[in-house]
Amino acid sequence: MNVEQLHKTQQDFFKTRKTQELTYRVKSLQRLKKAIESREQQVYKALADDLGKSEFESFLTEYNAIIRELKKYILSTSKWSQPKIVRASILNFPSKARRYPEPYGNTLIISPWNYPFQLALAPLIGAVAAGNTVVLKPSEFSKATSKLLQEIIEEAFDEAHVSVVLGDSEVAQELTALPWNYIFFTGSTAVGQLIYQAAAKHLTPVTLELGGKNPCVVHETAHIKVAAKRIVWSKFLNAGQTCIAPDYLLVHKSIKDQLVTEIKKQIHEFFGANVKESADFPRIIRENHFDALMSLLEGATLLEGGDHDRDALYIAPTLVDEPSKDAKIMEKEIFGPLLPVITYTTKEDLEHWIDSFEKPLGAYCFTGDSKFEMWFIKRFAFGGGVINDSIVQVINDRLPFGGVGSSGIGSYHGKKTFEVFSHYKSVVHRGTWIDLPVRYAPYTAKLSRIKKLMSWL
Repeated sequence: MNVEQLHKTQQDFFKTRKTQELTYRVKSLQRLKKAIESREQQVYKALADDLGKSEFESFLTEYNAIIRELKKYILSTSKWSQPKIVRASILNFPSKARRYPEPYGNTLIISPWNYPFQLALAPLIGAVAAGNTVVLKPSEFSKATSKLLQEIIEEAFDEAHVSVVLGDSEVAQELTALPWNYIFFTGSTAVGQLIYQAAAKHLTPVTLELGGKNPCVVHETAHIKVAAKRIVWSKFLNAGQTCIAPDYLLVHKSIKDQLVTEIKKQIHEFFGANVKESADFPRIIRENHFDALMSLLEGATLLEGGDHDRDALYIAPTLVDEPSKDAKIMEKEIFGPLLPVITYTTKEDLEHWIDSFEKPLGAYCFTGDSKFEMWFIKRFAFGGGVINDSIVQVINDRLPFGGVGSSGIGSYHGKKTFEVFSHYKSVVHRGTWIDLPVRYAPYTAKLSRIKKLMSWL
């Protein structure tokens, strides 16, 4: 069926209220978990085909993240679906107050290619648990994983409940032109703007998980070896194709040489003398993205790397030395294994660099100085961050994940995803055993009494 027919089918199914039955939701999640677990090796193969990911990396960042999320939701959906008790207002005496979670209805999830399994299913799990129907549009660039997602969803769900639609940007445009009750998008800021415009026509609420130029500051008090190791891991995970990866380093001038030497050492500790031959270093998603990344190195001075092979979609971990603010590599989010290294001396230097970009999705600071740490956190706006590491903020599902400004709207993860896909109805339950007359007309002589009453509250 075409997208309009599917949309109508899901609208009709939601009206049956079947998705609001708690047992139906939990059993749906159990079927999804079973379908995924029976295809564990297929998940690893699809991610290797699409991005050259190792089984370890695929397990850690994609498969295990989703299985853990499903386990939590299967255990917790019943509890999260209960009304939230709110303290009643004395002005409504006698009364009780509650917030009742209810599903938005028909939802659309558009997921990206960089973590094509995890970033498709994490919001889907929350949407199903909250009682919504879902149409999932995975990326056309991660073909193997998208096809596998379709197979998994078809086994676990009735298509009137949850369905996968494959296709390119034209299909995405067809989908976003329809009137949804909620849209959840993960991807670039440029595409996010188009999604937002389409949603606005129907006043559709959205969550937009975007990106930005994430700064990583290395203070002179930082533990050099630990900082280097953690930067190499976080930056070159998935070949740098991670929306929260450090986008550029701001390193105190006094430790730059030490840090660069240690980063080079750690690159080869991780991936060997010939990185291209390493089974642990992924590949670039497609030729167009490869070409865009290579164009960022034109005229650049390199401290390390630069090796590449277009046929193999391979670009080595690369350090770019002191690019200017107007250099091409500093224009927008890099999204690849290229890491600018820029020196600073004063806090004003940091402000000069970080404030010149839009608010980032992530920000990181390596320091042994607690005062500097707090200055960094309070001085700069960002979606989320880490002190003395990077990107690990997403591991704690009790920390909502999302951007601010151009790096995103809204946040999710863990219980927060259930809340994202739920509207909380505020309801007052009034008692009838007493009915105070002060609010009723006629109001003659009541104003002074009501003013006095209000002054006590």
